[in-house]
Amino acid sequence: MNIYVANISFRASEGQLKDLFQQFGEVSSVKIVTDRDTGRSRGFGFIEMPNDSEGKQAIAQLNGVDFSERNLVVNEARPSTK
Repeated sequence: MNIYVANISFRASEGQLKDLFQQFGEVSSVKIVTDRDTGRSRGFGFIEMPNDSEGKQAIAQLNGVDFSERNLVVNEARPSTK
């Protein structure tokens, strides 16, 4: 399952995000999207979890949770429309 995470603190690392989601199961990848020019976080990213039920549980438990002084927005990622 591919999970979209928004409102990520600019100070948060991919490792911290992975640790947060691993509470609910295996995490196969973590990607915080960065600005091409500055390399700075854009405040959102994607988590991949191979088990859909663990992914759904992570979404339910982490949406709205305070993480690094910001409330995360966590949803199932929608396929790209490009």
